[in-house]
Amino acid sequence: MRGPIITFKRAKRLRREMSLPEVVLWQHLRRDKLKGYRFRRQHPIGPFILDFYCSQARLCIEIDGAVHDSAEQAAHDERRTKWLQEQGIHVLRFIAADVLIDSSLEGVLTTIELAVAPSTAVPAVPLPRFAGEDQK
Repeated sequence: MRGPIITFKRAKRLRREMSLPEVVLWQHLRRDKLKGYRFRRQHPIGPFILDFYCSQARLCIEIDGAVHDSAEQAAHDERRTKWLQEQGIHVLRFIAADVLIDSSLEGVLTTIELAVAPSTAVPAVPLPRFAGEDQK
């Protein structure tokens, strides 16, 4: 899913010019701090640059500031999310203000942890069979 060279140059510039909510979240995601999962910031995929991306979990995290409130930007975000989902990438979106408030940031980090952690709902070993159950 390699994109045009201009996308890579733009991503490099965006890494230097991250918004405050992006910087705050990056401090919690960088250097495998989140359950050992590695995130990249301002990562180019196809024609898009993702705020944060975890290739192990195929997870994109987007921080939406005030610019995302316009109808035009919302339509663009919807097209982008649809394209990423078609590539097998799950997208999580958070409001920038939620990242800046400590009590909300905890919820953001918990949501991300749940998205990257393997499901523990299914037992790793088969359950024992009981007398009278059909053998398959």
